[in-house]
Amino acid sequence: MKKQILATLALAALAGTAAAQSKVTMYGLADLGLDRQSGGTAGSVTKVSSGIQNGSRLGFKGTEDLGGGVSALFVLEMGIAMDTGNSNQSGRPFGRQAYTGLKGDFGAVTLGRQYTAIDGALCGGTDPFGCGLAGTAGNLFSDGGTPTNDGNGSRTNNAIKYTAPVTAGFNAEATYAPGEVAGNNTAGRTMGGAIGYGNGPFNIKLAHNNVANATDTSRAKVTFLGGKYDFGPVALSLGLALNRDAFSSNTNIANPDSRDVLAGVTVPCGAGTLLASFIKKTDKSGAGNDARQLAVGYLYALSRRTNLYSSYARINNTVQNTQAAKFYTVGNAIDGGSGNSAFNFGMRHTF
Repeated sequence: MKKQILATLALAALAGTAAAQSKVTMYGLADLGLDRQSGGTAGSVTKVSSGIQNGSRLGFKGTEDLGGGVSALFVLEMGIAMDTGNSNQSGRPFGRQAYTGLKGDFGAVTLGRQYTAIDGALCGGTDPFGCGLAGTAGNLFSDGGTPTNDGNGSRTNNAIKYTAPVTAGFNAEATYAPGEVAGNNTAGRTMGGAIGYGNGPFNIKLAHNNVANATDTSRAKVTFLGGKYDFGPVALSLGLALNRDAFSSNTNIANPDSRDVLAGVTVPCGAGTLLASFIKKTDKSGAGNDARQLAVGYLYALSRRTNLYSSYARINNTVQNTQAAKFYTVGNAIDGGSGNSAFNFGMRHTF
């Protein structure tokens, strides 16, 4: 009898240890608001939109302690259209992120659908709007050389990514994604990476992405340098992107060679935050398809997880081709927009 009791206690202890070594978390974000888009060829439109500030999502992430300071990890994250209840990832069940890997003192190695280094540098560290709201830098900046119409945008399929451990403020990452084209190892291939430095109020990052097309006849290259300095009462952001044969944020505009410049400001105001930015796109291909964007926004925190938001942006186009849809439009985190100006307000909740 005593042996049975001891065995039961031992099994319970082992089960508790196993549970402590593994952790799976469900998380998400619900974002819904009103979006008024004006200046489009078909006229103005008012929408109830999901994902204006950040894309609404439901995700699962987990880690398992393998011992020796090494852990296994995974992330599965789906995009959800809160206004309709549908997926907003073009039929991909986990179209936002889907990867697994190992992490430890050596850093992390992950495989699957993951964000580009350009997205992390631009949206995660430089753009005051975080690539969301009407003022998103994505209205004019390239999506890392990856076409938006293949369902990728700022993400890379089949990616093998190495993220180095942060050392004395320095951080780095490298990504390789085979194109998986039979008989041609470089067709459709993606290579990218970033190196950055962060110390207190100062952050800066240099990122690059190189994408070959499916026939291996051209390379889309985007190089981005951006940073932010937080002075306390105000934070200033600066960003510069050089695009070569890159896909435009509006695929109808033929200006693959361009330069993008961003200047932004973030001002804390009690429970709120004021945002503003100016972006200039200069066409380097000779077609004269330039554009300038001015944007303002305001976030108000109701709690640690819930905030209200509002934003307005306008783009002045000098696009030479005046056919329908041949101009840069003001969108948000999910929607590309239909006109050259937009105003939106809504609420975002994370869990």
